[in-house]
Amino acid sequence: MLWQAYVDDHLMCDIEGHEGHRLTAAAIVGHDGSVWAQSATFPQFKPEEMNGIMTDFNEPGHLAPTGLHLGGTKYMVIQGEAGAVIRGKKGSGGITIKKTGQALVFGIYEEPVTPGQCNMVVERLGDYLLEQGL
Repeated sequence: MLWQAYVDDHLMCDIEGHEGHRLTAAAIVGHDGSVWAQSATFPQFKPEEMNGIMTDFNEPGHLAPTGLHLGGTKYMVIQGEAGAVIRGKKGSGGITIKKTGQALVFGIYEEPVTPGQCNMVVERLGDYLLEQGL
């Protein structure tokens, strides 16, 4: 399976009805922290950042007091879906992370992309991967 195609064609694509609007960065990362595929702009993350994210999926609310950190950027954790989706906000941008059976699907956005658009792009691919048993 060519994971890079999922990132390029399904995460970093133009958002439906908004030509030229796309995520700033995206990746698919295994639960063990191994990068399956990523955009050129996806931040280099630290193992402890990925560990914190995985802990929050297993223990919802874990990141709320300290924030979600990825590549040294701190996001304020906002309402997600316990055990399934983590959402974070930083200024006019943010992050959505969808957990599948084997991976995490990341989307990072800045204006003019909206939180809802990022959620839609990331969660749609995540749901598809879940349906495929991944």
